[in-house]
Amino acid sequence: MLYIAMLLSILAGVSLVFARMVNASLAKEVGLLTGTFYNYVVGLFVSLLFLVFSKESSTPFHLSFNIVPLWAYLGGVLGVVVVTVSSYLSPKISAFYLTLLIFIGQLFTGIIIDFFTLNELSIGKVFGGILVLVGLSYNLVLDQNREENPTSFSKVESI
Repeated sequence: MLYIAMLLSILAGVSLVFARMVNASLAKEVGLLTGTFYNYVVGLFVSLLFLVFSKESSTPFHLSFNIVPLWAYLGGVLGVVVVTVSSYLSPKISAFYLTLLIFIGQLFTGIIIDFFTLNELSIGKVFGGILVLVGLSYNLVLDQNREENPTSFSKVESI
């Protein structure tokens, strides 16, 4: 079961990178906010189809505000912010760097949330995040040097 969860996590990550690129293309054609709107309209339609064909017994039109705290519904708001910002940044930053920067943000946010909710601080995760940040910085320096002096770098570099 763990391997299936790991595979699904990797596939979710792949789909997120593709979704950012597709959303950026849509935003380029129709505008940033209109593209975000279309993204969520299509997403709503697909979500409704999933819900109709699922075995969940509850209806989507019965919001349980008395059971679920209001802040729990902020995921949609945050999703709009993420899609809008990602659509804006995707044409400006390479997919590689954008993915790493988002990952670093997620990693350190997860560490902070774990600290405040579980009273747990993982030094290994902090160190791992710092290593990713150092690797990203190193890569940025290499890219900067390549742009300043393109003849001294070959097209294919050794690892």
